[in-house]
Amino acid sequence: MWSGLFFGLGSDGTISANKMSLKIIGERTSLYTQGYFEYDSKKSGSMTVSHLRICDKPIRSTYRIVEADFIAVHDEKFFHTRDVLSAAKEGAILLVNTVREKEKFFSALPPSVQDTIFKIKLKVFLINAYAVAASMGLGRRINTIMQVCFFKLTPFLTIDEALEALKSHIEQTWGRRGREIVMRNVAGLELALAALEQLDYSQISREQTSGKLATTGENDFVSKVTIPLLRGMGDSLPVSTFPPDGSWPTGTAKLEKRQLATQIPVWQSELCVQCNFCVMICPHAAIRSKIVAPSEIKDPPENFSSLPVQFSEELASYHFVLAVAPEDCTGCGLCIEVCPARDRKMPKRKALVPQDFHTTLGPAKAEWEYFLSLPSVPVREIPPDRRTLVLREPLFEFPGACAGCGETPYIRLLTQLFGDHLVIANATGCSSIYGANLPTTPYTKNNEGQGPAWANSLFEDNAEFGFGISLALAQKEREAFEKLRLLKDKIPPSLWHKVHEKGVGDLWAWQRRKAIQELALYLRDIGEESDFLNSLLPKSVWIIGGDGWAYDIGYGGLDHVLASRQKINILVLDTEVYSNTGGQASKATPLGAAAKFASSGKRTRKKDLGLLAMSYGHVYVAQIALQANSKHAVECFLEAASYPGPSLLLAHCPCIAHGYDLRLSPQQQKRAIASGMWPLYRYNPLLVEKGETPLILDSGKPTLDVAQYMENESRFTMVQLRDPEEYEKLIEMARLAVKQRYAYYEQLSHIHLPKES
Repeated sequence: MWSGLFFGLGSDGTISANKMSLKIIGERTSLYTQGYFEYDSKKSGSMTVSHLRICDKPIRSTYRIVEADFIAVHDEKFFHTRDVLSAAKEGAILLVNTVREKEKFFSALPPSVQDTIFKIKLKVFLINAYAVAASMGLGRRINTIMQVCFFKLTPFLTIDEALEALKSHIEQTWGRRGREIVMRNVAGLELALAALEQLDYSQISREQTSGKLATTGENDFVSKVTIPLLRGMGDSLPVSTFPPDGSWPTGTAKLEKRQLATQIPVWQSELCVQCNFCVMICPHAAIRSKIVAPSEIKDPPENFSSLPVQFSEELASYHFVLAVAPEDCTGCGLCIEVCPARDRKMPKRKALVPQDFHTTLGPAKAEWEYFLSLPSVPVREIPPDRRTLVLREPLFEFPGACAGCGETPYIRLLTQLFGDHLVIANATGCSSIYGANLPTTPYTKNNEGQGPAWANSLFEDNAEFGFGISLALAQKEREAFEKLRLLKDKIPPSLWHKVHEKGVGDLWAWQRRKAIQELALYLRDIGEESDFLNSLLPKSVWIIGGDGWAYDIGYGGLDHVLASRQKINILVLDTEVYSNTGGQASKATPLGAAAKFASSGKRTRKKDLGLLAMSYGHVYVAQIALQANSKHAVECFLEAASYPGPSLLLAHCPCIAHGYDLRLSPQQQKRAIASGMWPLYRYNPLLVEKGETPLILDSGKPTLDVAQYMENESRFTMVQLRDPEEYEKLIEMARLAVKQRYAYYEQLSHIHLPKES
């Protein structure tokens, strides 16, 4: 029996390719095949393991492979995080995808890996699959490239037979996405064979130590639990290792150091205009800026830069600094794409330029660590806007989301607005997976130990779950104020007013917390109980979930919450598809888009959740698009948080399921707005009492044809390839839907409603 282990990177196509390989071998030979695949719910960017068995007899093995004839490592960083060679037989084949030159590959391996390769005489083959994929316009999808190398190095088919089979399967798999995608993948097969080369390491000197992978951690729990789990050794941990109360430390996503990027942005400070667009759009909080006192910048690393603050007269005596977390950056390129600053002599050169990860890693790490050590000037007193808000410390960092994710910037922004007093009820979905899937969580805390409180509910009842949290906290606050009222005669008036002052935002929360701490000390000094004051600490409750929850399965509960007049905030991360479960159509899927259960194009209009919420008359509603208009998004967050009743924010979230390069999502989001497919608006019932119309159309009348928006996403063009005539009909239906919706909204925006008596 032949056995093979394949270590892939989630979303690189490794598992799909291995399933196809087993199918090809099973259909074209008399051999039996078996496949078992390991991957966690952080599907994109995490390690996947494929166990393949091939034999001339029926296979009845019901266990993981422990002795492998073939090992493929589809990302070389796994040598530094996992023991990927533990199952290798003597003389086994080792296929590695590496960006390093052949002469430098071996010396970059950990000493223990070098020792293993020498000891069991592995046959090592190298290929830079990322370079091949990039040259063919395939991005990071290296599946067909590594697949043809597998067939070249194994005896099951001749290479001609394998190429014929692979071309046939490529046609079947990608034909519906267009001829160009098929031709790119087919061309990649020949390039891969030419790029594959064997490494002769017999004459290479190596370190004579048998070092182990680093086991550093912040505390005992991290060292004993988190790090082993990150290395795939969770099955070996005894139950006694885990905390009996189920509590886990926060802020652990920073330990993963996923190193997904092949290129990372490097700051060209002399071109920077300090707009902070790059920091605002980053899905992983991997690029950050600070305002620091010049006197604090002591002994910086070589090439570390700072600039006098240009955007505020009050801060003109301070310096602006920016840095990138190189090992946490996913290389999505969004920050470079939105950077407006260009070199006049070389217009293609921006204030952020992409540079090779491996050559930049050392200096970038030093700059990042120095950046973190610099004390920021107090920024909570600076009025929050698009530019200044991201100067605050994010309490959501390095989530395990896809590169270029459109959801995570909204959550990061939420923590920068309300993070130290934020309470989140999170529906199951992408946001719960990258948000708190063990063993790490991106939610973290500030230096004072304050940060978001997060809980995950079932998919269908998250609105009720968050509603219950809000009601409970409100009741505890009322009881605490009632106890405090009985002590009013003993409390100084100034302190009484501080505690009762209402507000919203980071500054108010900080002032309220200080006032409560002062009051607690005063009550203890006069011999009164003070524990009940904890219920008066500021809290901003948010219900968060995706469109599958809000528009479909959880809509009944959502509607129940909106119908109440309870002060609560709802953030819908709308990708217009069931992103976490494989791309099924939801009621948020736009007319004309292809998705599972709507492969010929959805023929019904997108559910207008905002309009349904407006019908109650007492719900604040806003439709936002952070990547295209961050100023509008920030304003809506602040208005929603300060509104005294329920608020609903509908956030447009670009997703890999839309079928285009997410690096271009800011432009595509602008097309969605300009075409009327995603109009920006606000419905604020408080305006009625001022005699104004409650509905404000922020994006104005559509100026772009719907077809010009749809032609950039394969979820629409797939329909065109399948049935061009039907596609034209769907476009006409979409045009009509946009016109009718805008006409309806425009009329509503001119209606003046009577005030409440």
